[in-house]
Amino acid sequence: MFPSFSQELALHYLLELSDDLNSGRASLIQLAKESEERKNQGLMLGCLVCQAWEEGRWKRHILYACSGIARELNSKNGIVVPPIVSPREISAALAENDAEIHQLTEKINSCDSHQAEASELCKELTARRAHLTDQSLRKVFSLYKFTRFDGSRISLNEIILKHGGRLPPTGTGDCCAPKLLSYAFEHAYLPVSMAEIYYGQSFGKKLSGQLYPPCDERCGYILPEILGLEILYRDRDIVVVNKAAGLLSVPGRGQEKYDSVESRLKTLFPLSVGEDSCSLNQPAVHRLDMETSGLLILAMNKESHSELNRQFAEGLVQKKYIALLDGILRGRSDGHIELKFRLDVDNRPYQIYDEENGKLAVTDYHKSGVEVYENPLTGQKKKVTRIEFFPRTGRTHQLRLAAADPRGLNLPIVGDSLYGSKNEGERLMLHSSEIEFFHPKSRKKMKFVSSPSF
Repeated sequence: MFPSFSQELALHYLLELSDDLNSGRASLIQLAKESEERKNQGLMLGCLVCQAWEEGRWKRHILYACSGIARELNSKNGIVVPPIVSPREISAALAENDAEIHQLTEKINSCDSHQAEASELCKELTARRAHLTDQSLRKVFSLYKFTRFDGSRISLNEIILKHGGRLPPTGTGDCCAPKLLSYAFEHAYLPVSMAEIYYGQSFGKKLSGQLYPPCDERCGYILPEILGLEILYRDRDIVVVNKAAGLLSVPGRGQEKYDSVESRLKTLFPLSVGEDSCSLNQPAVHRLDMETSGLLILAMNKESHSELNRQFAEGLVQKKYIALLDGILRGRSDGHIELKFRLDVDNRPYQIYDEENGKLAVTDYHKSGVEVYENPLTGQKKKVTRIEFFPRTGRTHQLRLAAADPRGLNLPIVGDSLYGSKNEGERLMLHSSEIEFFHPKSRKKMKFVSSPSF
């Protein structure tokens, strides 16, 4: 995954730590017996440089962590962050099923796969072992709790639910990044720079002393929930995020509607942290409806905001959305829709067709095919049409209207409570999947792609 914060300053401290380990001024202590497959392998070392307002001034804090739970880092130059869950707690959680899992493994290994009866028994034993392993993994995951960007707490079980129940790999939560960030947010520290290097004997593609981003398999699963945002790209001028459905793009009126992509971005990159700070009160360059998920661009400074606004106004930004229409779309696979809409002032934020006073909304589309959609809560199934939308203008609710209006496709998007119907368990099945623009400073063409969860 893309590094959420700049890496340069943290890398400086990591190289110092590496020198301390090589010279004996710092140490790594083996806490658990090293398995044969892990023998002589290295580990990841992480550093998070933070700021905290203390005694009337900004004070720098240097946090260190090592990956896994089998080894403990000792260093006098900074704060060594402990594991989220101790090895003792993990061993206790695994103890209940451990003996039976080992017994099953021995029986499975002794099965004669050429005998039909033995083969059937082996399948039963394998299924039983898989059930117990899954049960043990869930017990371990239930122990993990992280502090988020706003000081709130979230458990790994809650994160698993947000992933539709899909379990992450073993060891999720034991990487450097979640340990460092959770500790920082717990102590109200502002992250400034974070980096990870591989330390030890080079192994596979991992080279000792090399800088690596947080891993996709484990960190990519949990860091967006800890940070509050899934950051796909960030530099001193722009940020591109993959917005979750149900999160506002910008704050609404009232404290209850303050939480948004904008407010979270300003919490992560406040003006006080220096070069990577967000200097704008309203950094969003465009918006997505609250229930729409996908790609969103934000600017970190006034110059970048102005330049990106120009590109949107002149139609230089190319966008693609994916949606599920509630029913079967007949006719041509490709088409072009031009409709005029305006706000219904008596029923905000509803938009209505108005040929005379409405603003022109232009949309191209491509039908990908018909498929079966299953409600994740009720299990009810129905036929839907997967479609790609290419908006050529940027009107409010443009794609929702192009889908639902009789002059358009006459099929609302699944889960659209405004222009169709939203059944229990559904969300608006609309996702911003591709966006292409020119970087506001370098003028380099940039393209981002995000696959929908549906």
